[in-house]
Amino acid sequence: MQLSILIVNWNTGEQLRDCLFSIAKYSAGQVSKVVVVDNASNDGSARDLELFNIPLEVIRNSKNLGFARACNQGAAVCDSRYLLFLNPDTRIFKNSLDVPIAYMEEECNSDVGICSIQLVDEKGVVSKTCSRFPTLPRIFSRAVGLNKLPGQSGLAMLMEDWAHDSDQVVDQVIGAFFFTRRDVFEVLKGFDERFFVYYEEVDYSYRAMEQGWRTVFLSGAQAFHLGGGSSSKVKAKRLFYSLRSRLLYGFKHFPFWHAWLHLLLTLLIEPITRSFSSLLWGGVKNLSNNLVAYGMLYRDIPNILSKSFKNKTNHLIP
Repeated sequence: MQLSILIVNWNTGEQLRDCLFSIAKYSAGQVSKVVVVDNASNDGSARDLELFNIPLEVIRNSKNLGFARACNQGAAVCDSRYLLFLNPDTRIFKNSLDVPIAYMEEECNSDVGICSIQLVDEKGVVSKTCSRFPTLPRIFSRAVGLNKLPGQSGLAMLMEDWAHDSDQVVDQVIGAFFFTRRDVFEVLKGFDERFFVYYEEVDYSYRAMEQGWRTVFLSGAQAFHLGGGSSSKVKAKRLFYSLRSRLLYGFKHFPFWHAWLHLLLTLLIEPITRSFSSLLWGGVKNLSNNLVAYGMLYRDIPNILSKSFKNKTNHLIP
């Protein structure tokens, strides 16, 4: 058994139990350990998990340490050849693990460091889950809507112009089903813990690419993914953390002036365009969440800049 599955939980209710049940049903002989890292849930979702008939270890944090740090915690207690970071709002199917394990075991794929599979919604529709790496032009085009113009799909980060119906080398795959080699994880020293949530897998994939590893999307297997998960309950905070992590990513990977232009775009231009679209498509409630998120972001700018320049290494693991 060469695979460990790691799940970070924060108030996901019955979703976590459904996920674990699917692992118990479909992972026989494939998984050496399942690690659930609970970030101080208060909804009872992490209670009595040991009752599942799987090799399970539960790490219970006294406070929410964030997704990246929790993933690193879980990986620290695993020694398998492969690691699968799995969201609690997913459910695996019969071939969800067979296909990526077999693919990664092939000698011709020895330079593939990360892979993922098709994720389907409740209707069985394949979600668009692969993206291009963020760049300033792509972020700007999204902020002002240029990526929606005919023939400009290459400006979009999310690869919506591709049906996800074939195997393909991509920049990055979604973190909901993030399958990676343990030796890659060790070389990269895990996820960068400056990313509390969001962009940690983008940063990981970019650093893997810099080290010569490929990321591959596999169309021959599927898993269920609800999407949104626990963050759907805190939409303002979700937007705040997404924007915050994007700024941290920009300062880490963009050219110097691109990073500062990205900051100005995020603070001065994007709030206007995003507020307009929020009001137009989501009404007053959406606009309110948007304004709360940007208020949190403005107040956190000193902390973002401090994190960006205090430590320029690729990770913050002690």
